[in-house]
Amino acid sequence: MHDKSKYLDILVRLLLQYRSKHLWVFVVSSLLVAVLSSFFFVSSSVKYKYKQSIEAHPDFVVQKFRAGKVEDMPLDWKAGFEKIPGVVNIQERVYGVHFYDPAETYFTIVGIDFSDARSVKLFKDTFPKIKIDEFLSKDNMIIGSGVQELFDYYEYEEYYIFRPPDKGKQKVYFHSNLPKDSQIYTNDMILMDINLARKILGTSSENATDIAIYIDDKVDVEDIKIGLILTHFDMRIISKEELFKHYENLFNYKGGVFLALYSFSFITFLLLLYQRYSNTLYRDAKEIAILRMCGWNIADLIYLKLFENLFVVVSSYMTGVIIGYLYVYNLGAPLIKEIFLGFKNLSNSVAFDPHFEISSLLSSFFLFVVPFILVVLIPVWKVAIKEPTEVLR
Repeated sequence: MHDKSKYLDILVRLLLQYRSKHLWVFVVSSLLVAVLSSFFFVSSSVKYKYKQSIEAHPDFVVQKFRAGKVEDMPLDWKAGFEKIPGVVNIQERVYGVHFYDPAETYFTIVGIDFSDARSVKLFKDTFPKIKIDEFLSKDNMIIGSGVQELFDYYEYEEYYIFRPPDKGKQKVYFHSNLPKDSQIYTNDMILMDINLARKILGTSSENATDIAIYIDDKVDVEDIKIGLILTHFDMRIISKEELFKHYENLFNYKGGVFLALYSFSFITFLLLLYQRYSNTLYRDAKEIAILRMCGWNIADLIYLKLFENLFVVVSSYMTGVIIGYLYVYNLGAPLIKEIFLGFKNLSNSVAFDPHFEISSLLSSFFLFVVPFILVVLIPVWKVAIKEPTEVLR
């Protein structure tokens, strides 16, 4: 290696001399990295939120399932579930959807059973400022952010009138809003007393939408599942583990589609980059030949071009990650968030919490930098191994 100061001087001169070429590469690379890092940031934040939500779910959810359709479940089934060893809590649940015709969208209505100690504790932990007696003093509801935005748009100020299946009218007052940090999965949700939910959804007092079952941590999950199956055969059992697998597969599928499209774009960029460097290398070839004649060996030339382009690709990668971070956590990731949240039903203006895996950024760094450097150095190497006099002809 030659004198480091001279080596650095030549490196700086090359960066300045070919700044227009490097600027084009820097801009395109930064945009590609920004898109990729935005995807990782959104994916990690959404997966983290859903994981938190699923961890709070019951161990099993049991539904009456007949002829391929879910039906309301008789509450007397609870007696059979309570006899299964290891079951510590059984909770009836009432929920469903309400169609709002003017906006052609749905609200998810969830009934809270205030006679259940676990439900009461969860309600108090989630809404510490709300007094249960005050909430139950009249027909109140707690609404998600998307529902609030829709009601504000249609100028509902104090209450909303539901239309139950019996063709009656049910006035329900706005009491509070669901927490912002749960907006990813509560955007279109409405919480109310379970008896009020029964009336609006048309669920009989003798039935429930499904039944949630909590078990002792020391009991084998499969033993409980077998016990549930033996009680009734016309039902569907959904375990917490199955929910984890379902969402994991869903995220993997959506992520796979995105990465496939991104890979196609990145490969196209590499091919254009290779062609551009191959076509413009004749200007660099003379410089390489002259340096060879001045005593530089092939390794020195490769290192020179390596550091020249490494500066460009690393700076573009860091810039892209910063742009992706600001795009997701400051602007809310418009367009990209729809890959995970979808365009259906109410629009979700969720604010993502900074949560991401360093390993994903590191792996994407090497997957981006290594092919980039190889594409740039291969044309340089082809020129460097030639005789200088042959190149200068």
